[in-house]
Amino acid sequence: MTTDGGTERLEIGLELGSKKAFAWALDWPGWCRSGKDPDLAQAALLTAAPRYAVVTEAAGLVLPARIEVAVVETVTGDGGTDFGVPSKITDPDRRPVSAAEAERLAALVEAAWTVFDRVAAAAPEELRKGPRGGGRDRDKVIEHVDGADDAYARTMGIKVAAPDRAVAGTVEAMRAAVLEVLRRASDGSPIDGRKWPPRYAARRIAWHAIDHAWEIEDRTEP
Repeated sequence: MTTDGGTERLEIGLELGSKKAFAWALDWPGWCRSGKDPDLAQAALLTAAPRYAVVTEAAGLVLPARIEVAVVETVTGDGGTDFGVPSKITDPDRRPVSAAEAERLAALVEAAWTVFDRVAAAAPEELRKGPRGGGRDRDKVIEHVDGADDAYARTMGIKVAAPDRAVAGTVEAMRAAVLEVLRRASDGSPIDGRKWPPRYAARRIAWHAIDHAWEIEDRTEP
């Protein structure tokens, strides 16, 4: 939606835990950031716009240059929120998805994977450790993302061989199966009668890939 002066309305949601909050853009899967409180989460979301624009470009889309933020959904988080996962399924996630919207959601999820693979391929195996020496190295981050995607696929009722970078084609086959499901128009019901509606599946999967792509970037030595 465009407002006066060519400014685009950006509808966001807030998920509020006791220790952490998430802010996410409702119509831009993966554009999601956290903070210790909702104000910090929203500030982090807006600060990340140039980085997220790399994802939209990979999807053949353009992020609005000028935005006006509108908080349209606020939900109470849970233990998953405080652990660091945007885990609450909200009413906007249950909106119907037209055929055109489904193609767009799938394109952004695919772009999130593209950016993750690109960043991982350019990074060294050993990543900068945290102040206490914590943090996975690159290959362990890749393994973690692939393992999570496998779990996400199963939550969507998809049964394919587990993704394994040592076995040709398994990662690609799993991703293709997920994208095929996301490309279907939907009335907003949970996929395969399970738990996740398509919009939540798209934002959760894209967020996870992007979050770890940015982690690798931030922990790569200059």
